[in-house]
Amino acid sequence: MSLWLPVAAWMAAIWYGAGIPQMPGPVASISDTILHGGAYTGMVILLVRALSGAQSRAVTTRVLVLALAISTLHGLSVEFEQMFLPPRVAEWRDVGNDVAGGLIGVALAWAWSKIK
Repeated sequence: MSLWLPVAAWMAAIWYGAGIPQMPGPVASISDTILHGGAYTGMVILLVRALSGAQSRAVTTRVLVLALAISTLHGLSVEFEQMFLPPRVAEWRDVGNDVAGGLIGVALAWAWSKIK
């Protein structure tokens, strides 16, 4: 199985969820900050895994920065998508939450690489 398949599925799931006009009941009750942060923490962890070939010794600063950059670009693309989907709204705060979640993912991936 490709290391990139989970990354693509995760990104597609976020893109799909962002395109739904109204979030379903259980999801709508979760804080927007938690949703964004959690989604992008997970994305960065999957990106680091794919970029490093699932080798802890290959988790370099370059891999961590690249994973954060890719996830940030994805977050920006999602907010761009929402500019054209009423009643959804594009917000810089959401991008900030995406980046914050990505930074948590970077910290967790870095810690995992040191523990391994």
